[in-house]
Amino acid sequence: MRRRTVSAGSLEEILQATEPAPAPDGASATPAAAPAAGEEHRLRTEFEFELPRGYVDEAGTVHRHGSMRLATARDELRPQIDLRVKENPAYLSVVLLSQVITRLGAITDVHAGVVERMYATDVAFLQDFYRRVNSEGHTRAAVTCPHCEGGFEVDLSGGRLGES
Repeated sequence: MRRRTVSAGSLEEILQATEPAPAPDGASATPAAAPAAGEEHRLRTEFEFELPRGYVDEAGTVHRHGSMRLATARDELRPQIDLRVKENPAYLSVVLLSQVITRLGAITDVHAGVVERMYATDVAFLQDFYRRVNSEGHTRAAVTCPHCEGGFEVDLSGGRLGES
């Protein structure tokens, strides 16, 4: 297989070269399924969450609300070369979570040391949250009422369970 290298002088040239051809008879080139002018469908890349217990920092402040971004391929590959993960494969989730959590309360520098000091219930919650966001694309969970056996969904990203 031969590789071909193509270079363009500027971004303007690339945009012009990839611009769709005008539709004949003055018809709109916009597909029928395209959103209306005011509607934009953006990919949601960051998800808010609330920890069941909360992270307690050195000053004793409890941090419960945070946000997690979608993971990239690099995020999932980087822990594989981390020495801590090579020594203890269970450490993979700590490293991975520390890369994708963008904020935890007032803390914006979430590193592996922060995740290490979280309660196990919070780490388990974040692992499930990570899986839902990155594998299933949403933060909803199907649950069943223990009293009436009725099924419904809850959104794991907002509020505490049972609250409206």
